[in-house]
Amino acid sequence: MSERTFLEEINIKNIGVITQATVEFNKGLTVLTGETGAGKTMVLTALNLVLGGKSESSLVRSGEERLTASALFSIPKKKVSALEAIGIEVEDGALSISRSVTRDGKSKAVASGVSVSAGVLSEVSDHLIEIHGQSSGLNIAKGSKQRELLDRYAGAPLQMVLNNYQDCLAQYVQIKERIKELKKSAASREESLASLKAFSESFGKLKPIADELSSIDNEISRLSSVEELRVAVSQAVEVLENDDTGVISALGLAKKSLDGVKGKDSRVEKFSDDFNEAFFVLADVMPNLTSYLQSLEADPDRLDFLQERKAALTAFIKKWSTTTEGDDALKELIQRHSTIASSLEDLSGGDQRILELEKELSGVKKSLLASAINLTKNRREAAKRLSSNVSEEMHSLSMPQTNLIIDVSSPDYDSALKESDFTAVGCDNVSMYLQTHKDGQLVSLAKGASGGEMSRVMLALEVVIAASNPVGTYIFDEVDSGVGGAAAIEVGRRLHTLSKNAQVIVVTHLPQVAAWGDQHYVVEKSIDGTVISSGVTSVQGEDRISEIARMLAGLQDSSSAKEHAAELLNMRLEG
Repeated sequence: MSERTFLEEINIKNIGVITQATVEFNKGLTVLTGETGAGKTMVLTALNLVLGGKSESSLVRSGEERLTASALFSIPKKKVSALEAIGIEVEDGALSISRSVTRDGKSKAVASGVSVSAGVLSEVSDHLIEIHGQSSGLNIAKGSKQRELLDRYAGAPLQMVLNNYQDCLAQYVQIKERIKELKKSAASREESLASLKAFSESFGKLKPIADELSSIDNEISRLSSVEELRVAVSQAVEVLENDDTGVISALGLAKKSLDGVKGKDSRVEKFSDDFNEAFFVLADVMPNLTSYLQSLEADPDRLDFLQERKAALTAFIKKWSTTTEGDDALKELIQRHSTIASSLEDLSGGDQRILELEKELSGVKKSLLASAINLTKNRREAAKRLSSNVSEEMHSLSMPQTNLIIDVSSPDYDSALKESDFTAVGCDNVSMYLQTHKDGQLVSLAKGASGGEMSRVMLALEVVIAASNPVGTYIFDEVDSGVGGAAAIEVGRRLHTLSKNAQVIVVTHLPQVAAWGDQHYVVEKSIDGTVISSGVTSVQGEDRISEIARMLAGLQDSSSAKEHAAELLNMRLEG
């Protein structure tokens, strides 16, 4: 559990009926309950926004200008590099994400203090949370989702096989494209060769560097404003270090005054510490400002050189780049130059080069076929294991005769395959079926399960997959809909089992499920129909018994309901 991410806290303001609320989460199983319409689901709506979900102005509370949602995640060391690769900074093992949406639908997202796009947040969510809502059953019926679940279960070994297949496919596509371009340019080969050589010569003379234009612009701006910068920085230095009126001297006097009396009141000691911190921050700034001031020097020759260099780079871009401008254009041209040797070799080789590439393509095609066959083999082996393990879980969820059957079908690898058979994820179609009794007919998951059964199938899948899946937090939004009685107790038991491998948060209306929670929050409306911070309450002991009793009988003070509630709560302690 320590090697997984987990959600520590979520803050909500002006979303739906919720005016303001803060919910702190522990590891294990957390349940959220409350009357219908009290705002339980709004907590997860806020989390969905934080993780890049669709922003809708209709979510903004009536009469307010904007909503805000923020969440704090704990990130283990082994996850940091994956998040940094997306462009997300993790500070001291923590990641803070916030999202705001205005009344007119404008959205802003911030991660670790840096503005990011909703798309980036969506990528981040793949590493943090798996959300299952009441509509998730529709997603699991899709073949692409079923293949994704199987691949997640198979884990790193299958991912290595898939990566090898994708490398072969990319190589195949690249060589095929080169052959296509060679045949296309055969008639104008001399012209193309001349153009490539001219580009290579121009590039060699100029030797552009990535992001060079923005660096030049910054230096030109500085050299063109040396005197203005010197005046501004000198004034700042004077304000800070003047012996009589300087800020640092004033802070020192203020701190000295407070130090003389801080022993008389603990609050004054805090003020003294704040002054101390401000004093040292400004003291650290001073040498940097002084050093910068000393470095400011007019350099007309350097300025002339930079302006000439900028003009040359701009002309180079204008001549050779057809799609972009500025540093993006430089990056594109640098990338083009990195492949120019092979392009020149292709064009210079003529028909002979085409024959060589076609021979190379044939060899890559054999490797691609072999990797596709290996991928199918690995998926079929994983499908057998997953079918068996999920079926066992389903038997424990009051579906004693029902089994999950996973079929991995692929084209006949011994026949002539079409290029369209080779997709980015392999040649396989993954289909999940339910078999309601031994030797019974296989019925597709989409058609063979009621809402309650689909919820249990999803839960069984997640319990099995969670042991190997890196996601740290699972969220279930009333996926126990349509389940009751003994089945509901088993759903709660399985959610509790899942929480041993990952953090689990459940919005539920079933007391049999709520009783399994390690942590229990109740969401309550105030008299005017809103939910404020005090309306999201952690309940324990007698308060929790009363809430379970309310869920059972609609009455918190019913003695029989309380007895039943206490009995349900004892189940978790007994396991």
